[in-house]
Amino acid sequence: MKTQNIIQEKSFLFAIRIVNTYKYLNNEKKEFVLSKQLLRSGTSISANLEEALGGQSTADFVAKLSISYKEAREPLYWIRLLHATDYLSEQARESLTNDCEELCKIMSKHWSQQRKTAT
Repeated sequence: MKTQNIIQEKSFLFAIRIVNTYKYLNNEKKEFVLSKQLLRSGTSISANLEEALGGQSTADFVAKLSISYKEAREPLYWIRLLHATDYLSEQARESLTNDCEELCKIMSKHWSQQRKTAT
């Protein structure tokens, strides 16, 4: 349960960072297309995780956590693309990437542990 709270908190904080990055990209850089993709993918991690935490069984939880993990990979692409096209600085890219990769590692580890328990 403690690990779930860590994942829940970190994914929510990441979603906040993504919303703030989206606002920056819209207001300062006048970028409206790629930033929307980042917003959708970056906030869906936490939303899918919340759904997993409400799973009706361990198998349901593991399945939904798996979806959340796969969703966590997508923002990495948009972050990389926004950096490569000069919308995000190297510092912003590195910071967002590190946070996203940390989420992926935590979820992957927890997902593996839960799969072993479920079988």
